[in-house]
Amino acid sequence: MIAAPPAPAAPAPGKPALARPDLARLPELTAALAARAADHDRDADFPYEGVERVHRAGLLTATVAQRHGGPGAGLADTVRILRVLGEGDPAVALVTAMTLFTHAAEARNPQWPGGPLADLLGESAQRPVLVNALRVEPELGTPVRGGLPDTVARRVGDHWEVTGRKIFSTGAVALRWMLVWARTDEEQPRVGSFLVRSDRPGITVVPTWDHLGLRASRSDDVVLDAVPVPLDDVTHLAVPGADGGRDPVGGAWNSLGLTALYLGVARAAQDWLTGFLHERTPTALGAPLATLPPFRSALGEIDIALSGAERLVRALAEDVDAGVPGAAEQSAGAKVLGTRAAIDAVQQAVALVGNHGLTRHHPLQRHLRDVLCSRVHTPQDDTVLLAAGRAALTSPTAHEGA
Repeated sequence: MIAAPPAPAAPAPGKPALARPDLARLPELTAALAARAADHDRDADFPYEGVERVHRAGLLTATVAQRHGGPGAGLADTVRILRVLGEGDPAVALVTAMTLFTHAAEARNPQWPGGPLADLLGESAQRPVLVNALRVEPELGTPVRGGLPDTVARRVGDHWEVTGRKIFSTGAVALRWMLVWARTDEEQPRVGSFLVRSDRPGITVVPTWDHLGLRASRSDDVVLDAVPVPLDDVTHLAVPGADGGRDPVGGAWNSLGLTALYLGVARAAQDWLTGFLHERTPTALGAPLATLPPFRSALGEIDIALSGAERLVRALAEDVDAGVPGAAEQSAGAKVLGTRAAIDAVQQAVALVGNHGLTRHHPLQRHLRDVLCSRVHTPQDDTVLLAAGRAALTSPTAHEGA
């Protein structure tokens, strides 16, 4: 676990002076993000000032490796950060998550060339630098279900030219680096992530994002037209299937980190519900709804479900950090349990308060729209359940007691 020191540690010689995470101020940051979240949701505009706050708190670079002058935060600290940010503004939390995951992946398995990495870290010491992997395409859909990307990298002299269209590109308008998943136009195509800086010519962000939830995430389309990329600015470039397959630890970061984010959304809904039950005093009752046993029981059910899911996510994250065998592989199942608990909690809250829960000037309807987005993130429930069922049917104990 990383600590919040009283003063930033001196950077190593030649390393950027990255801010140290101040975890003690997370509640204050949550309140500041929450104060603007409704406005950004209503207008569907990107929360630049929220990302700036996250940067100033040292959270945007929390997972940068210690060898690069960073704090080296693990997954356990990351789920703590994302849960709190998700409670404040899930759009800010989501773009933060993508950047934290990228730094964490580089810390575990160095792939970035020295030049781009130095640029990324040096600039990150001065201002918010957002990074995201752009993988989803109009025809292919999500790549985890198989297939090659239509986005093509063609070698032209001393560089690549990348051409294609990516959809659902979270934070597109604010990204500094895009890890564009593409295939080469070689006779034997290779696939990799091409490191594209947003100031390269040939990049157009098309404002297509008109979503039910996470409206401020600006997950727009990115069109690339012969974008020049230096030959070495590519990671994991290999013939499909020759890169060793999926990374369970990377999958655990994605599963547990995003689950924590949406549990934060559910906690925000619970907080609003608690206040509403204390304040709402129907004339016929003459007392707040909070005094009625049915409402108390319902709130207790919500709290127990969320507490259990949070504990599961936290414990698995600690086990992943510790390298406990099987922990990373269990994280996808934890995502199913955790996101279902989050969705159920917010739906229960809406059912309890009726029309008040779906009224636009109350935040509960926003929390409901946002928490439903948890279903679309990889890994999706159907793939997790199918894999778990297959494993259960083929385990050595599958037929015991039949």
